[in-house]
Amino acid sequence: MSNAETQVSSLPMPPERYISNYTEENIRRNRAPRPPPPPSQHEVYSMFGIQYNNDEMIRSLESQNIKRLIPIHFDRRKELKKLNHSLLVNFLDLIDFLILNPDSPRRTEKIDDLSLLFVNMHHLLNEFRPHQARETLRVMMEMQKRQRVETATRFQKHLERVREIVNTAFSELPTLFDEDDGSAKIKMEVDPLESNAAAKNDPSYQHDRVMCKVVDVLD
Repeated sequence: MSNAETQVSSLPMPPERYISNYTEENIRRNRAPRPPPPPSQHEVYSMFGIQYNNDEMIRSLESQNIKRLIPIHFDRRKELKKLNHSLLVNFLDLIDFLILNPDSPRRTEKIDDLSLLFVNMHHLLNEFRPHQARETLRVMMEMQKRQRVETATRFQKHLERVREIVNTAFSELPTLFDEDDGSAKIKMEVDPLESNAAAKNDPSYQHDRVMCKVVDVLD
């Protein structure tokens, strides 16, 4: 009996299979699956049945036993245009074979040629991923910088407006003159000592004091 081959799906499992593991009961009892740890620098991991290495994020065509149609040194834009034109030409040839002679073996050859062209084009596009990631990060950082600059500018405008309001309020305060030297001064709050002295000179204050003493004696 031959060894059973491992069947690996080319697509991830439906989201319900993962969501069902993160119920409130599982989370409360700490039974929810933990996220997988990040792979180390030289670790080899498997994804959908394909072995990947962190040192080589984008696998070369030669390592996958795929014929390379792109030269080693090339202009990506020109090569993408060439591959696109080749796809159109081979697709038209395939249509001719399907119309004129559907049973011709050339039909299978054209399908294989189209598959090879698509793989090479897909690999060429994947080589743009690091550049795309850097550009995406650069755009995000520029947006954050612009938002912070705009926030700082608005804050500075509000700060200047508050300063103007405070300065206007101070300028509108009444000015009191000192009787001795005639200099101007602003009285900001009432002195409690002065208020007590003024109250003691009031006749009603002395009468209140007498009544308070009488009440204290009766108690």
